[in-house]
Amino acid sequence: MRIDKFLKLSRIIKRRTLANEACEAGRVKINGKVAKPSSEVKPGDIIEISFGNKMTKVEVLSVAEHVTKEGAAELFRILE
Repeated sequence: MRIDKFLKLSRIIKRRTLANEACEAGRVKINGKVAKPSSEVKPGDIIEISFGNKMTKVEVLSVAEHVTKEGAAELFRILE
């Protein structure tokens, strides 16, 4: 699954366009490498996102095409 779509579905970032812009600005990394919006994400990947001066690090637990609001939290685990 594309990183921009995953960030939106997991509700880490509210809208896909914002996720897309964050990737293009170099604020999203997958396993330590800067991610493009079309970068693929799979279970076990570590995603780092910079929000201003705050850094969020999450581990991808599963990938699903459709997920409910309650099920979104089960897609990832916050590491830091």
